[in-house]
Amino acid sequence: MNQHTPLRDLLDSPGPLLLVPDAVLLPEGPATGHAVVVTAGVFTEVGPAGELIGRHPGTSPVRLPGHLLMPGFVDAHHHLTQSFGAALAFGEPSEIFRRVWVPLEGALDEESAYVAAKLAALEALRGGFTTVTDAGTRADVDVDVIAAATRDAGLRCVLGLVCNDRDGGAAPAGPGVLERAEKHLVRYEDDPLVHASLAVSIPEAATEETLRRTAALAAAAGAVVQIHVNEHLAAVERSLLTHGLRPLEHLHAIGALGPQLLAAHATLLTPRELTLLADTGTAVSYNPVASAWKGNAVAPATAMAERGIRFGLGTDGTRGDGFRLAEAAEFAQRIAYGLAGGDSSCGAGWTWLEHATRGGADAVGLGARTGTIAPGLAADFLLVDVTTPELALSHDLPWELVRRGNRDQITAVFVEGRLRMWCGGPVGWDGSALVRRAAALAEATVSRAAITRAHPTSARARAAVAGRERSTAR
Repeated sequence: MNQHTPLRDLLDSPGPLLLVPDAVLLPEGPATGHAVVVTAGVFTEVGPAGELIGRHPGTSPVRLPGHLLMPGFVDAHHHLTQSFGAALAFGEPSEIFRRVWVPLEGALDEESAYVAAKLAALEALRGGFTTVTDAGTRADVDVDVIAAATRDAGLRCVLGLVCNDRDGGAAPAGPGVLERAEKHLVRYEDDPLVHASLAVSIPEAATEETLRRTAALAAAAGAVVQIHVNEHLAAVERSLLTHGLRPLEHLHAIGALGPQLLAAHATLLTPRELTLLADTGTAVSYNPVASAWKGNAVAPATAMAERGIRFGLGTDGTRGDGFRLAEAAEFAQRIAYGLAGGDSSCGAGWTWLEHATRGGADAVGLGARTGTIAPGLAADFLLVDVTTPELALSHDLPWELVRRGNRDQITAVFVEGRLRMWCGGPVGWDGSALVRRAAALAEATVSRAAITRAHPTSARARAAVAGRERSTAR
């Protein structure tokens, strides 16, 4: 389909919309012959197409042959203001936040933070994400800049406010941090696309009092606290030396575990820590691409699924393609755990679709708002072309979406019932102009940031290898 078709105009109308695709992806699987009604940004009806058409004689059905209507992907872990330096992480050892992300975000001003966040939002929408969870920026700007960027892009955002109040020493809990947290939690109560969250970079970045208080505040507000937990060996060892406990155990000891906690990464877990997660209802963001690119381990997500531990899939800002994220989630489990145990399924396709959508929405505190095609929930969904060579010869669509799906097959992205992306381009604003502005700002930002990399660029590395080979040949 081209960029300007009568179908696009129909889908971009204020509604109500009666959409009749080839199939609708429900929790129990693809349902053929189904339709949905979208009114005022929510699904009002989902059911057999004939019944819905009969009940709405005044609404013209929008027929979508060759398309699957499915929930939008939920990115359970992102850093929106790090988009200017995405490739700076390639080939780097763990804990790069100290050498790359902190100085990069510290070099952002209000304009560059806005553009970086909107650039990340554009990539997310292109990849089928309708919700993104931002773990908080270190840029010295009001977080409303990030809210404005995602809102202007048309992306739903769980927006973290960093509540760190400790920098190496044993500083007391700062009342300013907690006051800002309380204000942040009510700031977006009436915003349809922005949902407040609290964040602590790592447990050692906040005092025990602040960790307890932010947990209580978030629980009372129905929000989540995002904390990077048990991600890298160095952090686990520091916690053992300081507290005699691993980071997750330490959070449990001070009363910070619970349904309000979204533990980012959680790659290094003992059997006891899996039990703690299950018993407390704590959620996890499983970030498989981040593990491959810059991690120490892969989170045991199949074990989490078996034990009923709540988790969603996160990109960690690596790449914004929901289908490739789901594929990476299954692939990483097969390589890290399945091959050794002879598990050729590793949860099968449905597990990863589930946690990329409904399970992710639950993990980030939005399970009652989005993540499923069901009456009363926000109309956050994708129209996926299933006539492509990868999907047309379907035998098991959930598996095929995980292993053979990609963002090129997404015809349309809807958030809160509005068409936000059509054939890879944003609706209502100029994506190309944003990319051009981002390229200019990124060059200036990276040049003034005190970034330290362990490895040269790939071109320089190749030149060094070629130089050594010539030297050996002599």
